[in-house]
Amino acid sequence: MTAVIHHNPQCGTSRNVLKMIEASGEEILVIECLDTGWSRGKLLALFAGASLTPRTALRVHKSPAEEVGLTDPSVSDEALLDAMLKNPVLVIRPIVVTPKGIRLYRPSEAVIKLLENPHFGVFTKEDGEQIDTRRA
Repeated sequence: MTAVIHHNPQCGTSRNVLKMIEASGEEILVIECLDTGWSRGKLLALFAGASLTPRTALRVHKSPAEEVGLTDPSVSDEALLDAMLKNPVLVIRPIVVTPKGIRLYRPSEAVIKLLENPHFGVFTKEDGEQIDTRRA
């Protein structure tokens, strides 16, 4: 089974998810979304598969969303999508795709549910928190 992670190497949560997938032994395709950007079709497919809307997938923390007015509830989904296509940092991530589904992973240990080998041992996150996947 191959997992696909839409990843930002500067994001601790994204790094933790990537390392958990690697620790599980899964094959993985890493797409650095800030470098590659998004297509409208890809975003819409990911959002639909993960039961997200542009509003729920809007990254507000450490992004320009608020300062450019995207957090205003009157901003349409189409306007949010347009902004996300122009500025990929506006999409919250990591988003992971496996044959078991598509999810936005926050907290990072939620990725365990989509892995073929979810019980790979004790995993230590960057902040020192330990996750015992044998009990997950």
